[in-house]
Amino acid sequence: MIRGIRGATTVNSNDADEIVAATKEMIETMAAKNEVDPETIASVIISVTPDLNATFPAKALRLIDGWKYVPVMCMPEINVPGSLPKCIRVMMTVNTPKSQKEIEHVYVNDAIKLRPDLIEEQE
Repeated sequence: MIRGIRGATTVNSNDADEIVAATKEMIETMAAKNEVDPETIASVIISVTPDLNATFPAKALRLIDGWKYVPVMCMPEINVPGSLPKCIRVMMTVNTPKSQKEIEHVYVNDAIKLRPDLIEEQE
């Protein structure tokens, strides 16, 4: 079955190293919590808020062993007034036997504000 795994994190500044490090940590957590092997990933889509343009967060995937051939794309997030700033969001599409309810979405740093309902379920 194909499932989507969501993830989101925030950074403190528009700094290339910080963006890549935060993205890498989030992606690795998403993969670990959901027992994802890179061979089972169809694609990864990463969006960033307009205040983050120092680098492509997709660079983070190239730093993870075995992820060289995972298709990844970056794009801007919709600039909604009052939305969470300095936010990196991920949609990882994977082949997995897990049900929708078994998928563990990952929201860290200030991004926990985006889906507190999912965070509470996992505690």
